[in-house]
Amino acid sequence: MMHLKILLPSEVFIEKSGVTRIVAQTTEGSIGLLPHRLDCVTALAPGILIYETKTEGEAYLAVDAGVLVKTGTDVLISARQAIAGGNLVQLHEAVKREFLNLSEQEKNVRMMIDKMESGFIRRLAELHHD
Repeated sequence: MMHLKILLPSEVFIEKSGVTRIVAQTTEGSIGLLPHRLDCVTALAPGILIYETKTEGEAYLAVDAGVLVKTGTDVLISARQAIAGGNLVQLHEAVKREFLNLSEQEKNVRMMIDKMESGFIRRLAELHHD
């Protein structure tokens, strides 16, 4: 069994033990995690994250861009935002309200931060090659 912990900038969004599988959307496509899968680190794309426990069954979360780290049976996800939904219809409505209604200012700030992050990574890579 895996231990799932999802961190947001302001809080621990969810912490679950006894997770049997996780499916997440990455920048390269969908990834499935089982307890004995090799350790990995991947960038998450905004999308639906599914996790399953034997006692509660499948649960659905909408997760904004972030990072997923699997070490042993621990899975840590750090994301900008996340929303839980009882089913996919409720989750879809919540996503429309929360994620898609970003103000112009939030969009501009995100774009600026993304440019800063990519510039930092590019400069770090250049230093590494020198």
